[in-house]
Amino acid sequence: MGHVFPIFILSILLSTAGAEISGKVGVNYGQLGNNLRSPSRSVELIKSLKAKRVKIYDANPKILNALKNTDIQVSIMLPNELIVNVSSSQNFSDSWVKTNVVPFYKETKIRYLLVGNEILSSSDNATRINLVPAMRRMKWSLKTHELHKIKVGTPSAMDVLESSFPPSNGTFRSDISGPIMKPMLRFLNRTKSFFFLDVYPYFPWAQDPKNIDLDYALFAAKNRTYSDPGTGLTYTNLFDQMVDAVIFAMKRLGYPNIRIWIAETGWPNGCDIDQIGGNIYNAATYNRNAIKKFTSDPAVGTPARPGWVLPSFIFSLYNENQKPGPGTERHFGLLYPNGSNVYQIDLSGKTPESEYEPLPAPTNNEPYKGKIWCVVKKNANMSAVSGALSYACSQGNKTCDAIQPGKACYKAKSLFRLASYAFSSYWAQFKKSGGSCDFNGLATPTPKDPSK
Repeated sequence: MGHVFPIFILSILLSTAGAEISGKVGVNYGQLGNNLRSPSRSVELIKSLKAKRVKIYDANPKILNALKNTDIQVSIMLPNELIVNVSSSQNFSDSWVKTNVVPFYKETKIRYLLVGNEILSSSDNATRINLVPAMRRMKWSLKTHELHKIKVGTPSAMDVLESSFPPSNGTFRSDISGPIMKPMLRFLNRTKSFFFLDVYPYFPWAQDPKNIDLDYALFAAKNRTYSDPGTGLTYTNLFDQMVDAVIFAMKRLGYPNIRIWIAETGWPNGCDIDQIGGNIYNAATYNRNAIKKFTSDPAVGTPARPGWVLPSFIFSLYNENQKPGPGTERHFGLLYPNGSNVYQIDLSGKTPESEYEPLPAPTNNEPYKGKIWCVVKKNANMSAVSGALSYACSQGNKTCDAIQPGKACYKAKSLFRLASYAFSSYWAQFKKSGGSCDFNGLATPTPKDPSK
């Protein structure tokens, strides 16, 4: 009997380590909507989706209280604007943890503390330089307060890469590789944390639908594969290509074994008329297939790391109506703001495909061929519209010549029409260089000619 006890202890240690990186799927609970359910109702909805994890973009005490005594693992976030403060003061870091983590830790399963969100996508160099020092301080604060179960990380978007194709060519951007990525990977490696990665096959596909097969982006390609000439590895979907590009970039800097955590992935269930492929059919297909992959037992991993578990969070819980940018941004939810399902989904991966109801056929997988205008949204705040009109006209290029007094399109009494003309004119000229038909949520694209 002398050997039983140590073996028993070892098996407990192994099982708890395994629990740490199980393939259970979570959900991102964003709050950029003015019509969302309360935190306590939202937690009930998260349970109904069978999510085992949730990630929030702050440390909202109402949400953390609502998650008390559930079995849901929680990831919280230090807001971007506090990174410089944390980086420059251990006292500030300690007191943030004392206020935002310590009171909830016993009853809420906070397991991950993410420092900022997609910081390396921003051009704000002051914050970028302070990112890794802030991560170190946060880790120290957690130790000081004896919160040993919490891992520290930071989510990165795919634009941390300078090169991602073929995957074996994956390389971090030269501006961040030495000064930021190398110390960050050293930190993640030393603390046995994860590289948190946001992976959206929708975006490369939508930018190049002629050359990227839609089914390949949706995990639904039957006989379409890609072979990486550098490694001979064969890919059956775009997601694996994107993840492996990051794995090879880490390997290139001397860190071949840091685990990847999919911090966000998903597909939009709706989009503006000038966008493509954002629909319920594609969103359900992508997310159901992704969940099947993440929850498969044994784990499938990716071609560069077969059999590795990929813990994950699907984006997102709700369609969030206050997110800026093109229409896709407001249509990633598994749920509508009233709590009803956009389509049936089970994050545990246990519901067979045959039990789901049929999905509506997609109608926007090809680009819209007709003319599109950019007009003022119904019920938009007209004093804000007036400011946006001034902005559009100030961009030069004769954007607003035709609506000057005495010109063909001048409608003195109709701010709606003047602004709609200016928005359309601005958008037509600046769309290719990144201009959007949004104007802080005041405008929307339409196939209907506003002058009629």
